[in-house]
Amino acid sequence: MSAAEVIGVVLVLLAAVLVGLAVRRRWLARNGGTFECSMRHRPHDDGTTTPSTGWVLGVARYGGDDLEWFRFFSLAWWPKYTFRRSEVSILEHRAPTAAEAVALYADQEVVSVTTGSGDNFEYRDLAMSPDSLTGMLSWLEAAPPGINRR
Repeated sequence: MSAAEVIGVVLVLLAAVLVGLAVRRRWLARNGGTFECSMRHRPHDDGTTTPSTGWVLGVARYGGDDLEWFRFFSLAWWPKYTFRRSEVSILEHRAPTAAEAVALYADQEVVSVTTGSGDNFEYRDLAMSPDSLTGMLSWLEAAPPGINRR
């Protein structure tokens, strides 16, 4: 293979990946309300994590009683994480620190949540726009009767 052919193959593969990402994003948006939502999994109060590390860009989608989170740069058609409405509790929301702001989209707020039930909790930080935060708070409060909120 000549150098031109190799470059051509690489460009075709790159274009295919970009088209795949665009088609996936469009599909996600057509199957429920989506919003930009970065996420960081964190141990609770470990004090060893640098504030700007661990953030992953993503897209969240509402689906009935679930909030599904997808990595932004992934070709997977299934969510990386699924949060049940009845198992999500918001601990706090705040402006990002200067170090966090570098890793996040502009004007996002950081929301610290716990997910899980019983003694099996996980702590996560989500970053989203103020409008998306309002939507998430409304979605959490709009749980059907009989759902026990923590």
